[in-house]
Amino acid sequence: MRTYILSLLVIFPTCLLQAQDPSKFQEQFQVHISKATSPIKVDGVLEEDAWSKAGEAKDFHLKRPIDIGRPKKQTIVKITYDEKYLYFGVKAMDTNYYVIQTLKRDNGFFESDAFSIAIDPVNQRTNGFVFSVNPYNVQTEDLVTANSGFEEMNFSWDNKWISATSRHEDYWIAEIAIPFSTLRFKEGKKIWGLNLFRSDLKNNEYSTWTDMPINFPFYDFGYTGAMLWDQSPTNAHTPVSFIPYTTGSVGSNKEENVGTIAKGNAGFDAKVGLTSSINLDVTVNPDFSQVDVDKQVTNLTRFDIFFPERRTFFLENADLFSNYGIPPIRPFYSRTIGLDKNGNKIPILGGARISGNLSKRTRIGIMNMQTQAQDETAGQSYTAVSINQQVQKRSVLKAYYFDRTAREDQHHKNFSSMDKYGRNTGIDYNYVDMSGKWNAWSSYHASFKEQINTPQFYSAVGGGYIERKFTTIIDYSSITDDYYADMGFISRINNYDALLDTIIRKGFKQFYGQVKYTAFFKKGPFNQASFSLENIGIFNRDNTLNELNNDFTILFNAKNTSTLALKMTNIENHLQYYTSFTDKKPIPPGIYKNLSGGFLYSSDVRKKFFYSAGIGMGQFFNGKVLRAEFGVNYRVQPFGNFGFTIQESKLTFPEVYGKSNLFLIAPKIEINFTNNIFWTTFLQYNNQRNNFNINSRLQWRYKPMSDIFIVYTDNYYTDPFMKNKNRALVFKMNYWLNL
Repeated sequence: MRTYILSLLVIFPTCLLQAQDPSKFQEQFQVHISKATSPIKVDGVLEEDAWSKAGEAKDFHLKRPIDIGRPKKQTIVKITYDEKYLYFGVKAMDTNYYVIQTLKRDNGFFESDAFSIAIDPVNQRTNGFVFSVNPYNVQTEDLVTANSGFEEMNFSWDNKWISATSRHEDYWIAEIAIPFSTLRFKEGKKIWGLNLFRSDLKNNEYSTWTDMPINFPFYDFGYTGAMLWDQSPTNAHTPVSFIPYTTGSVGSNKEENVGTIAKGNAGFDAKVGLTSSINLDVTVNPDFSQVDVDKQVTNLTRFDIFFPERRTFFLENADLFSNYGIPPIRPFYSRTIGLDKNGNKIPILGGARISGNLSKRTRIGIMNMQTQAQDETAGQSYTAVSINQQVQKRSVLKAYYFDRTAREDQHHKNFSSMDKYGRNTGIDYNYVDMSGKWNAWSSYHASFKEQINTPQFYSAVGGGYIERKFTTIIDYSSITDDYYADMGFISRINNYDALLDTIIRKGFKQFYGQVKYTAFFKKGPFNQASFSLENIGIFNRDNTLNELNNDFTILFNAKNTSTLALKMTNIENHLQYYTSFTDKKPIPPGIYKNLSGGFLYSSDVRKKFFYSAGIGMGQFFNGKVLRAEFGVNYRVQPFGNFGFTIQESKLTFPEVYGKSNLFLIAPKIEINFTNNIFWTTFLQYNNQRNNFNINSRLQWRYKPMSDIFIVYTDNYYTDPFMKNKNRALVFKMNYWLNL
C-alpha cells in the first residue's frame, strides 16, 4: 500500500501540467438551432421549408491522414427539432461511386464512406452518443463513455432511430431523426456538445466539424463544438421497450452421447426508462444462439487468450463494470457469467441492470444475474455494483463491488471453500486534463475468499502523454499470489507445469512502457510513419526477473490506404515451470533469450480485391518458430464479401522436444441481399484446438430492431479428421415493441 501511494504521489503532480484548454472550441464552433417551422418527413429529400431555416454546420476540417487543411469534398449539415425528434439534414459532396464494405448494420463503418454525429447532451465532455449512416442507409450507433480515447467503439448499443438517404451524381443526402427519448438527457440544458464526422474513403480522408488534433478519436468529447438551443428541449416521455423471443432447435451432441433431440424455448428482454437518464434492462431466460462465433487464433503463449464479449445484453454500458484495472487484469469479465469453471456453458435464468446518469456528474451501474444449476455446478448469483463520479473537469473517480455466490440446493450442498463465493472491491482514479493530452490512472483492488484468511490485493499506477507526434505511456501493476477474480480475467497468474500436470498460482509485478513517434509527409507515397518502442517487464513477487519483452515496430500508412508494419522482438524468459508445445518432452525451466522479427502488409482496402500477407521468424525458447499468414477478400459491392485467411506456425525444437505445425484456416462468406436480409457463413479449421467449425447464419430484420434468425452450427475433430462432435439447427424470432 505504501508503494502504491508513493507511486501515486510521484506521478500525479506531473500530470497537473495542463496543456491547451480545448473548451474554447465551443466558442469557435457553434451552431444555433430553432424549432422546425414545418413538419419533416424523413425520406432522404431535404425539401421541407423547415430545412431552409435550420441551423447550419459546414466548413469541415481534415482529421486524417493529416489534420491540416480542408477535405477535398465538403459536407453541409442542417439541424432542427420538434417535440419528439432532433433532426439532421446532411449534404455530402461526392461522386456517384461509394466505398461500402457491407450493408450489414454496425459493420465496416471505419472502412466505408459514412457520416457520424457525436452528441453530448449534458456537455460534460466525458459521455455521449454516436449515430452513423452510410450512403446506402446502413445505420450504426454507440454509447461513448469517459476515457474512451483508450478504447475502441464496439457498436454494441442498439436503439431505434430513423434515417433515409438518397444518392446523386455529385453528392449524397442523409436525413436523420433521433428521438429525444433515446438520448436520456436532463431537461433545462440549452448547450449541448456536438461534433460531426465524415469518412471519404475514395480520397482516404476523414474530416470533422471542429478542428480536432489528429491524436484523438473523433468521438473524444473534449473537442466538441456547441449546439445552442433557442429553448431547452423537453423529454417528458420515459420509454419502455419489450423484446420477447422464441426459439426452436434440432441438434445432437456426440461428445456427450446425446442423440438428436428437438426443443423449444422462450424469453424476453425489456428496457424501461426509470428517468430521462437512468435505464432498467431486464432479461429473462436469455438466448444467445444468434451471436457470432469467436474468431479463433493460434496461441503461442503459455497463458489464456482474452476473447471479446459478443452477447448484446452484456455489452450495453459494459464500461461501467469492465473498465477497472488494465487490459491484462480485469476484475470484471462478463464472459464468466454463463460458464462453469471449466469453460462449459450453463443456462442463464435471468438478470437485471440499472445504469445511467444519477446526476450530470454521477453515473451508476447495478447488475444481478442468476444462472441455473447443472450437473456438478451449483446455481450462481452474480452481482456487480459500480459508481463513476466525475471530478475536476474531465477526470473520473470509480468504485466497484463484485460478488459471485453459489446457491445451495438439495443436490449442491457441500461446496469446497473456494467455490462458495468470490468477492472483489476496489477504487480507480482516471485523470484527464482538459486537452486530453495528459492522462493518469491508479487502482487499488482487494479480493476475498473463505479459505484465504487475509484480503489479497491488486494495485496499479500509470500515466501517459498523447500529443500529435509524440506519445508515451508508463504503467506499474502488482498482484498477489492469492488474488482471485471469479467474475474477471487475469492473464499470467495461472502457470501450468506440464511435467506435474498441475496449475500453480503465482502473483507478479509488471512494468509497461511505450514511446511512440509519428512523422507526417506531404509528398511521396506515405501519409505517415510511426516508430514505437514497447517494453514489458514481468517480475516475481521477490523482485527477481520473470520475463522481459522488448518490441520495436515501424508502421507505414500509405496514401492509398495500404499499410506496412515491421517488427523486431527481443525476449528474455526465465522459465520457471516445464512447458510443452508438442507431444514430446516438455521444455525444462531455464533462461531463454530469443530474438525474432517479421512484417505484415495490407493492401488498399478501397479496392474490391484486397489482401494482407505477413511472415515472422526467430528463436522460440530452445527452438525456432516460423509464422506465416495470408488473407484475401473480394467485395461485390455492396452485396457480398468473400474472404479467406490462412495462418501457419511451425515450431521446431531439438529432437527430444519434438516439433509442431499449427494451422488455422478460416474462409468467410457474407451475402447482403438487402439492407435487412443477411447471410453469413464462417468456417474455421484449427488443429491446435482439434476443431473444424461451420457456422452459417441467415438474418432477416423484418421490422426495425426485430429479427428472424436461422443458424446452423457443426463441429468436427481435426484428428481424427471429420469426426462429428455436435451439430444444431436453430430458429429464433424476436420482436421489439415500444410501449
